Amino acid sequence: MEANYINIMIESLEKKQDVLGHIIELNRQQKVLLSDPNLQPEDFEKNMDYKSQLVDQLNLLDSGFEKIFERVKDTLNNNKEHYADEIRKMQSLIKEISAQTNTIQTQEARNREEASRKFAEVREQVKGVRNSQKVVRQYYQNMMGQKKFSAQVIDNKK
Repeated sequence: MEANYINIMIESLEKKQDVLGHIIELNRQQKVLLSDPNLQPEDFEKNMDYKSQLVDQLNLLDSGFEKIFERVKDTLNNNKEHYADEIRKMQSLIKEISAQTNTIQTQEARNREEASRKFAEVREQVKGVRNSQKVVRQYYQNMMGQKKFSAQVIDNKK
């Protein structure tokens, strides 16, 4: 029975590794999206939503792994030589998962900086549009206000 739990733990780590691989790929796609000057907000949001779903899967896998580990922890500690291969396999997977996690953290930091820069550009564009609209509105009001004045005479004599 304990061997089944240990195999489930190994499968859980392999699934986690796979999910982390998908997140790494989504971060690469996100970097491309953020460097695109014609970025559509829907595309970025879709990427973030999918990544959020994957993070939820990771949380479920971690939770399940911890619960199973609590059940078999004593058996593993007391029978290390009997489960040596399985323990080595789990240690190897955990090392690979740690490396993937470090890669993701690095990607996230870079993407966060790029997103901040991108959003600052968008804010500046919005500010410029608002200023342009204000100038147009003032010009229009000035032009409409000139109709109220009588004709003006320009004196060309010196």
